[in-house]
Amino acid sequence: MRYDDRRMAGRLLAEELEQLSGADVVVLGLPRGGLPVAAEVARRLGAPLDVLVVRKLGVPHQPEWGFGAIGEHGVRVLNLDVIDQAGLDVAEQEAVEAAERAELERRVSRYRQDRPAVPVAGRTAVVVDDGLATGATAEAACRVVRGRGAAQVVLAVPVGAARSVARLREVADVVVCPQPHRMLGSVGAWYRDFTQVTDAEVTALLAAAAPSPPRSPTAAPSDGEVLIPAAGAQVGARLVVPDGAPEVVAFAHGSGSGRHSPRNQYVATALNRGGLATLLLDLLTDDEANDRHNVFDILLLARRLHAASVWLRRETGLPVAYFGASTGAAAALEAAALSGSEIRSVVSRGGRPDLATPAALSRLRAPTLLIVGSRDTQVLSLNRLAADRMHCEHRIAVVPGATHLFEEPGTLGTVAELARDWFTAHLGRPTSTTPRRSA
Repeated sequence: MRYDDRRMAGRLLAEELEQLSGADVVVLGLPRGGLPVAAEVARRLGAPLDVLVVRKLGVPHQPEWGFGAIGEHGVRVLNLDVIDQAGLDVAEQEAVEAAERAELERRVSRYRQDRPAVPVAGRTAVVVDDGLATGATAEAACRVVRGRGAAQVVLAVPVGAARSVARLREVADVVVCPQPHRMLGSVGAWYRDFTQVTDAEVTALLAAAAPSPPRSPTAAPSDGEVLIPAAGAQVGARLVVPDGAPEVVAFAHGSGSGRHSPRNQYVATALNRGGLATLLLDLLTDDEANDRHNVFDILLLARRLHAASVWLRRETGLPVAYFGASTGAAAALEAAALSGSEIRSVVSRGGRPDLATPAALSRLRAPTLLIVGSRDTQVLSLNRLAADRMHCEHRIAVVPGATHLFEEPGTLGTVAELARDWFTAHLGRPTSTTPRRSA
């Protein structure tokens, strides 16, 4: 079947992606021909649209024959078979890449026009083009969004070479192509109208889809229930932003509890009185919480928390810190250790940091306070083992006479004071320092 034009292709492609409606999705079009297709997909899914600039590396004197591709953030993908067949030496490859890198930077500047890139961290990134031939450009695009922290990468094209579609399933989590062909020919042959898309059209599509400017901290909701798109689900949350708050603390609950946890509500209220904003959120939906396996799926909880922190920064304009309890503490540490997370500090109450991966504990740079009751001896030992893996500034604070739930008189108040003091003492950027411990 031939498509009338790219917009028609986009509408039909969107039908294949309908299951993503309502999920936390961002649609990324490859310029220039992928943008009209992507605009239709984004409109159908109700998702934000952005451009993903990549450039094909063409063989000198045969530019349509690609030996690789480059993308933003220094991504490069090479086709060694083509390099061997064309007899390209390193100098020739570097000359082509230098020229294409300059063009890539020019297009990024022109298309975005000082607008920041739409965040993809913790979200499903749908990479869209008008067709797939060798797949080098699409591969570079998928690697770019993977490097930006996307939770899932979906490559979607209306038509493509079957061999390339199969190969790219090793790069993307999902490849959607309604028309894979063993003998593709040219992509343009599958469109009745394949008129070249101009830079002006790309810029206009992106400007039309651009969201309203982010609200300033003073315009953020001051006290209310919100729904947050977070890694494949809409999760409930309660956001409180006191006037002039310098930071917002996101709470990661543990053991299946959520934003109605009385202990975390108590701590959040104390932080609000200290001038800090708070977000109490559910990391699992009601149905998910019924499955105990999800309660201990630390990576799922971490992805949800990270997505919520991206939302928080966008909505409030404030830096973010984490407060984790039980398994939620492990999720907070995993999320804070993600590249580019920019989490200012972390506090754990009766947490299980030992459930975080050793790599995350070693990679963590946010100053971390581990609060444990003196009578919670097993968890105290696990916290000390986890602390030994940390290379960031950290401290273990032991609350005298407290058990795991801090039910003893005055112990939860001590937790709130310790947390408030830690957060306010680390309002600057996270730093990597010589570890400090106490018991």
